Amino acid sequence: MPDDTRATLDDLVIGAGPAGLQLGHFLAAAGRDHVILEAGPAPGMFFRTFPRHRRLISINKRYTGWDDPELNLRMDWNSLLSDDPDLLFTRYSERYFPDAADMVRYLADFADACGANVVYGSRVVSVTRDGERGPFRVTDERGRSYSARRVIVATGVTRPNVPPIPGVETAELYGTASTDPADYVNKRVLIIGKGNSAFETADNLIETAAVIHVAGPHSVRMAWRTHFVGHLRAVNNGLLDTYQLKSQNALLDGDVRRIERQADGTYRVTVAFARADEVTKDIPYDRVIVCTGFRFDASIFAPECRPALTIADRFPALTPAYESVNVPDLYFAGTLTQSRDFKRGTSGFIHGFRYGVRALHRVLESRYHGEPWPSRALPADPEALAEAVLKRVNRSSALWQQFALMADAIVLDGRNGARYLEEVPVDFTEPLEPVGTGGHFTITLEYGPDHDKVDPFDVSVGRIRQNDPSRADEGHYLHPVVRHHRAGEPPAVHHVTENLENEWTSREVHFEPLRAFFARRTAPATV
Repeated sequence: MPDDTRATLDDLVIGAGPAGLQLGHFLAAAGRDHVILEAGPAPGMFFRTFPRHRRLISINKRYTGWDDPELNLRMDWNSLLSDDPDLLFTRYSERYFPDAADMVRYLADFADACGANVVYGSRVVSVTRDGERGPFRVTDERGRSYSARRVIVATGVTRPNVPPIPGVETAELYGTASTDPADYVNKRVLIIGKGNSAFETADNLIETAAVIHVAGPHSVRMAWRTHFVGHLRAVNNGLLDTYQLKSQNALLDGDVRRIERQADGTYRVTVAFARADEVTKDIPYDRVIVCTGFRFDASIFAPECRPALTIADRFPALTPAYESVNVPDLYFAGTLTQSRDFKRGTSGFIHGFRYGVRALHRVLESRYHGEPWPSRALPADPEALAEAVLKRVNRSSALWQQFALMADAIVLDGRNGARYLEEVPVDFTEPLEPVGTGGHFTITLEYGPDHDKVDPFDVSVGRIRQNDPSRADEGHYLHPVVRHHRAGEPPAVHHVTENLENEWTSREVHFEPLRAFFARRTAPATV
């Protein structure tokens, strides 16, 4: 049993959810001295409660028409990364939107198979540190203490994000409100929040509640338009249909100013409407449910190692290496890394952060164990470089899922050679130090500027011609972007023309313009 006399660990991970298990898999495979402390009696405890109505919104597409397992991960948003085909989530459910119970089963099997050292029933209550760079001391609720050179927090966001509304403490929370529609028969219900948890809750009550209002100061943002999968998904937007077809339910666009619990247990809620033709109203309700998301709980950290927070103090502030900006050797994994692409990317979800965790492991390996970032040699020949890039963007799942956040890189060594590195976090330059003066290239998949301002279903909106590489930079849809970075110069940028099937295989439209870009950027400088 671990105690104060145990030798200092290399890595201590807090949390055995998907991110903690994913990191544990990599640490175990590398033979690193580590332990994962999990508060609950089993892995994946979050999914035993959430989502409350038990339907995941992470897609589980079993039939893609592809045989390539890398490509299949583009449509599999639930699997963790491993070399074992039996540890694919697609083997656990046939449903496109699977049940949360399937995730619980999957994580239990992954934990058994991955070889990670997990200690269950170990809720961490304090993290302290001996000096600025000394080992961390992590203590659990049973008084067991661990010493570790590095701590990686993979707990997820565990505290309700409750808005500062007077009287909000009298309302119910998403995490504890009843999910039985029979408890809301003929009731007037106010749901505060305009994300998936709010609309998931609303859709569950459509058949029984008399009136459902969904309130919040911001406009509803649809994922199909913003490309952020945390915005409202079509699978949860049934209430919008009832609202627009005048079926008693409604969206309230404005601030909830006050919640007053009445003597009979009902509520009177003051709402200040955002629309110009309405002012402030007091509206009666039988139930009020707060569905405004979650936030990181930093209370376990002592002052000397408390991480700085960001985004209204909801998330830890991170470097591109997933390290705390103010506490060296304190790292974060999983949904806690979404401050890097908040409401723009996929780091808050398994299909995004599984690649972030792999990148984090490579950071740890290179920084602390002298293991260079995995790479392969290439000739610094424009044709070879273009072929390598197009081969990768046509099958990579990491660049696809972590668009604009994860990059492949080509480092020129100054001797007519190059190294190709895969899945380097954008702005993380440690593995990219050039040997010569040629600089390096980064390859990302990105949406076009202002892509969320374009209605993808409006046929009157012009589209660029997908066979016109001269206008590739105008594309709104996901497409490869190659940048050449050289000291003292702004990056040179090349866009590969978007393609409906995401197949960048045309010699004329895709390959030749990219080859020409590499030829210009690798040509010897002329005097």
